[in-house]
Amino acid sequence: MTNVPPLPAGLRGAVDLSSLVERPSAGGAGRPAPATGGAPGTPDGGAAATVGVPSLVIDATDETFAQFLELSNTVPVIVDLWAEWCGPCKQLSPVLDKLVTEYAGRLVLAKVDVDANPQLTQAFQAQSIPAVAAVVGGRPVQLFVGALPEAQVRDAFEQVLELAAQNGVTGRAVVDGAPDVEGEAPEPEPEPLPPHHQDAYDAIDRGDYDAAIAAYKTAIAQDPRDQLAVAGLAQVSLIARLQGVTLAEVREAAAADPADLDAQLAVADLDVSGGHVDDAFDRVLTVFPTQDAAGRDRARARLLEYFEIIGADDARVVAARRRLTMLLY
Repeated sequence: MTNVPPLPAGLRGAVDLSSLVERPSAGGAGRPAPATGGAPGTPDGGAAATVGVPSLVIDATDETFAQFLELSNTVPVIVDLWAEWCGPCKQLSPVLDKLVTEYAGRLVLAKVDVDANPQLTQAFQAQSIPAVAAVVGGRPVQLFVGALPEAQVRDAFEQVLELAAQNGVTGRAVVDGAPDVEGEAPEPEPEPLPPHHQDAYDAIDRGDYDAAIAAYKTAIAQDPRDQLAVAGLAQVSLIARLQGVTLAEVREAAAADPADLDAQLAVADLDVSGGHVDDAFDRVLTVFPTQDAAGRDRARARLLEYFEIIGADDARVVAARRRLTMLLY
């Protein structure tokens, strides 16, 4: 996973989860119920198998993931590898939640906090987040990295369902205690976004990051106190800079010239996107004293963007801000 690639033409299974398959099942909330109605795709099963789940979107951990491997024999499981500090994750997660809900039980979403679950993070080779994979019939499939537009995410899900059908995984997840569709209360309408925020979301959805950046800048110009727009601008700017970036080339350029600000900032972008926040901060703060006034301004601006992405209350941000202040004064 060296860049933020477009949706792959083919699905690839390249992860060894055998150690998790052997893990004993753990009880408690979030454990899927046994499938009913016969194995999917078998003549004696009649209608497609169903499996009870507490929700179509479930938190998964190192200890409970074996249950999701079992669940994947009945219904495909989408795996969302994310972290609380990850700005692009916050853009992608609502898209994943929305689409999985729309598929009405044909898919289940397992959300994995990479900071709290190192074994799953290593098993899925999550070198950069957000990373999305699937498990079909116990077999893992890598899908994509980065906050892709909704249309491309939907295409990836359709490919997963095609693969699942080829392997006889055609069951459906049913939320425990869910009312019949006829008696189901309609979901409340979400609060509308401010116009420029909506413009930015729409632009991100179609992959037009320049338009999203322009929309957020307009929102900030109209209201400099709009912190959501400030954070959104920082996040989408990072995504835009990562388009087409190749890890090996960027790191080679940075190693060749430690004083090259552009090269060091490019590596820092990759570090932030991959969760190596302290490395990113240290890289920018190390190159900072070697720059002229203009270079220092650019390095400081990039750090402030990272602070917005990760969150002002994060301990790593507090430490980096203190170090930056010492360098400035």
